[in-house]
Amino acid sequence: MKHIVTLLTATLLLAACAGTPKSAADNAGPGVEELYTEAKTELDGGNYTRAVKLFETLQARYPYGKYAQQSELEVAYANFKDQEPTLALAAIDRFLKQHPTHPNVDYALYLKGLVNFIEDRSLFARISRQNMAERDPKAARESFEAFNDLVTRFPNSSYTPDARDRMAFLVTALADHELHVAQYYFNRGAYLAAANRSKSVLENYANTDRVETALFIMAASYDKLGQQELRDDARRVIKQNYPQTKLTETNIFGESPWWKLW
Repeated sequence: MKHIVTLLTATLLLAACAGTPKSAADNAGPGVEELYTEAKTELDGGNYTRAVKLFETLQARYPYGKYAQQSELEVAYANFKDQEPTLALAAIDRFLKQHPTHPNVDYALYLKGLVNFIEDRSLFARISRQNMAERDPKAARESFEAFNDLVTRFPNSSYTPDARDRMAFLVTALADHELHVAQYYFNRGAYLAAANRSKSVLENYANTDRVETALFIMAASYDKLGQQELRDDARRVIKQNYPQTKLTETNIFGESPWWKLW
């Protein structure tokens, strides 16, 4: 009988041990490292959808620690490469909100700017100025804001020089958009709106070479409105600052658009 009791006690102890949950330390180690490595391999191989699933699995199983945090950024990048900008931006914003002091915040801001960037994948790839001007500027503005946040907060980041280059391009693109809208209004007889759009270029993009075009549209708009004094002021500034200008009303409002001069 004593032997049976002893055996039963041992059996119960074994069952209790088997049912005890593993600690976080037991779950860490090779498991999370192997899962991260597998996900990273899929990402590097261009299997973005598979990579996202693996990184999300890692976050669910191991929600704490460096691998989980890094996986959040990897998910954002994988979605960006998989042409899922909405998902990428959502992942970046979650990361920035949850980890505002993380060492990779500069990269997160850079990636946010990159996702919103309205140019082609390559920084130096040029596309039609007309197409650039006609696009919705919302993404361009958000891209500029992210890059500006990066260069302001992290001037020594390795991502800052490229961010500055992209910001310079974006400023010109945003000025082009304003000029395109101003031209649109002018051609439809909305001269006051055209003048105001041109004025916004002078106020917001004074350091770009688009000021010259803005002044021409302003002068022409004020002329149509019968505002001779404002027209003459604009013409005087053009003559003083751009004595050898190549712009004409034909360039701006005719069949040879202004943006093809740049």
